[in-house]
Amino acid sequence: MSAIPKSEASILLREDRDGICTLTMNRAAQMNLLTTEMLEALQEAFDAIAEDKRVRVVVLAASGRAFSAGHDIKEIRALAELPKIEELFGKCSRMMQTITALPQPVIARVQGVAAAAGCQLVAQCDLAIAADTAKFATPGVTWGFFCSTPGVAVGRNISRKRALEMLLTGEQIDARTALDWGMVNRVVAPAALERETEKLARAIAEKPPVQTAAGKRAFYQQLDLGAAKAYELASGVISASFAHDEGRAGMDAFLGKRPPPKH
Repeated sequence: MSAIPKSEASILLREDRDGICTLTMNRAAQMNLLTTEMLEALQEAFDAIAEDKRVRVVVLAASGRAFSAGHDIKEIRALAELPKIEELFGKCSRMMQTITALPQPVIARVQGVAAAAGCQLVAQCDLAIAADTAKFATPGVTWGFFCSTPGVAVGRNISRKRALEMLLTGEQIDARTALDWGMVNRVVAPAALERETEKLARAIAEKPPVQTAAGKRAFYQQLDLGAAKAYELASGVISASFAHDEGRAGMDAFLGKRPPPKH
């Protein structure tokens, strides 16, 4: 288990095992709210992981009944002034984008409610596995503060009309609906959540790390391009992967009818 500075040990836990790094938000009593303290802890952890070549996959988990209930409304109310509120949301947006920029794939392990920015956090992760007891919502509109920033990630995971239904009604959807809409990859029984997430993480961790990172980066880059530019980018990346040592070893194994090489 890797150490985290003592000041953050109680709010965010990190465990490393065989290339899989599990970060656990540890404010169960506060429903793992994305306070300034939590955002800064996550940012610091992701920044460290980005430079850690031992980490192949990241699992983002949470303690207690809720994955995350989003921002701390008491904190936002106390900030009062627009520049201070904007600073908080700037930190949140930076942290969310860091997940996408990480060379390692990130899997959300969702055991309970993911609301507002908590729902955003699930959507921002590359993959997500949810317990069948998990719930998802972007309820801000009900209270007079539209979930605009959660809408960025949610709207890039599910169809426009589904996303707007969540954002405009604030109504909660269950895990099976989230699966059907494309918010999560798999739904499992609560008792199987950790095991199934580990299984998925392990399958990814065994893949060539350099090409996994390059592939993730290119996938997100091409989403913002037109088809021609996207194919131009993707062609360059896949060509480089075949020319790389990892790709050459894989081709030799494939042609030799051997199992793929271990990485």
